[in-house]
Amino acid sequence: MSTSPSQSLSYRRRLIAAAVAVVLTAGTIAAIAPVEQASAASYPSWNDVQAAKASQAAQQEKVTEIKGLISNLKADAAAKQKSADAAGTAYQTAQTKYDEATLQQQKLQTQADEAEKTAAQSEQQAGQLAAQLGRASANDVTTDLLTHPTDSKDYLYELGAMSKLSEQADGIYSQATQDRGTAQALADKSDVAKKALGDLADAAQQKMQAAQSAADAAEKAVDAQNSNQARLEAQLTLLTSNASDVEAKYNKGVAAEKARQAALAKARAEAAAKAAAQAPAASGGTGGGAANASGWVRPSAGYQTSPYGYRIDPYTGAHALHAGVDLAPACYSPIYAAHDGTVTFAGNGGGYGNEVVLDNGGGISTAYGHIVNGGIMVASGQHVSAGQQIAQVGSTGWSTGCHLHFETRVNGAAVDPVPFMAARGISV
Repeated sequence: MSTSPSQSLSYRRRLIAAAVAVVLTAGTIAAIAPVEQASAASYPSWNDVQAAKASQAAQQEKVTEIKGLISNLKADAAAKQKSADAAGTAYQTAQTKYDEATLQQQKLQTQADEAEKTAAQSEQQAGQLAAQLGRASANDVTTDLLTHPTDSKDYLYELGAMSKLSEQADGIYSQATQDRGTAQALADKSDVAKKALGDLADAAQQKMQAAQSAADAAEKAVDAQNSNQARLEAQLTLLTSNASDVEAKYNKGVAAEKARQAALAKARAEAAAKAAAQAPAASGGTGGGAANASGWVRPSAGYQTSPYGYRIDPYTGAHALHAGVDLAPACYSPIYAAHDGTVTFAGNGGGYGNEVVLDNGGGISTAYGHIVNGGIMVASGQHVSAGQQIAQVGSTGWSTGCHLHFETRVNGAAVDPVPFMAARGISV
C-alpha cells in the first residue's frame, strides 16, 4: 500500500516516541510520551499546577494557559510538518528538472558529435570530388575534339561524364553544407543546454538545503509536542478533576511507555536481522558487509524491480524519468551506505519519501529513498562508512510497496546505477 510523503523522525527518537494524545481518568493513564525536558519558564511544573488549585481564579488561569500551550504545540508541529512536506516536494521537483535537463543535454551532445562526424565525411567527399574535377579539367576536351576529330565519340562521352560529375559535385557540396549547418545547430543547442544546467544544479542544491532546514524544524516541533503535550494534558486533568495521584500515574505511564517502545525497537531489530539473513535465498543479492577493493558495497538486498530511465510512473501514471534503480527486499530491511561519505540530506524528499543523500567525495553522491517512517538512522553532517546501516526499507513518498530507490550521481546529475556500480565491482 502506498503512503504520502511525510517527515521522518530520527530513528532513536521515533523508537521512544508514542502517540501524543493522553487520556487520563482518576484510575487510568494511557499513551504517555517522554518526560518533559523544557525549562519551567516555558511550561508549568507539577508544583505550579498544585499551587494553582489553591484558588479558583488561579486554577482557571492555569487551565487557560495549559490549553493554549497544547494548542500552540499542535499548531506549530502541524505547520512545520506542512512546510517540510512542501520543501521536500520543491526539492524533488528541482532535482528532477536538473536530471531531465542533464539527460537531454547529453543526448544533444551525442547528436552533435554524430552530426560533426557526418559533416566531416561529407566535406572530405566533396574535397575528393573537387580534386577529381581538377584533374579532369587539366585536359582541354574541346581542344582534343578539334585536333583529333576521329576520336570524337570518346571525347563526347568524356564531356558527358564530366557534366554528370559536375552535377554530382553540386549535390555533394550542397549536402556537405547542410550537414555542417546541422552539426553547428546541434552544437549550439548543446552549449545553450549546458549553460542552463548550472542554474538548474544551483536551484536543486538550494532546494535540498531548504528541505533539510524545514525537516530539522519539523523534527524539533514534533519532538517538542511529544515531550510536552502528554505532561500538559496530565496537568490539565489534575486541575479539572478531584484525582490526587495523577502525577504518580503519569510517571508510571511514562515508564510503561518506555518499556513498550524498547520492546518495539527490539522486535524491529530482530525483524530486520531476519530479513537480512533470508536475503541471499530470496531477494537477488545481499547488501552491506565489508567494502570491496574499490570501497563499495551493495546498498541493500533485493531484486531490481525497476531500472533507470524513462517509464510510466506506477504511482503518478505519468511518463517521467526514473533517476535510479529500485531494489525490493522485505519491509524494514537494512539500507547500507554504498561508500564512505558524509550525510548531506536526511529528511522528507517529496516523491522520494524519507530520503538520505550521501556525499561520497570526488563529485560522486548516492541517494536512498522511500525509507520507512522513523527509519532514518543518520543525521545531516554525519560521516558514515561503506556498509554501515543508515536506514530501513519502507514505502514512503511516491511508492507502491516496500523498496529502496537507489541513485548514483556524478557532479549532482543522476547516472544509471547499474553500469556505475558494475564499474566498481558491485552488481545491483
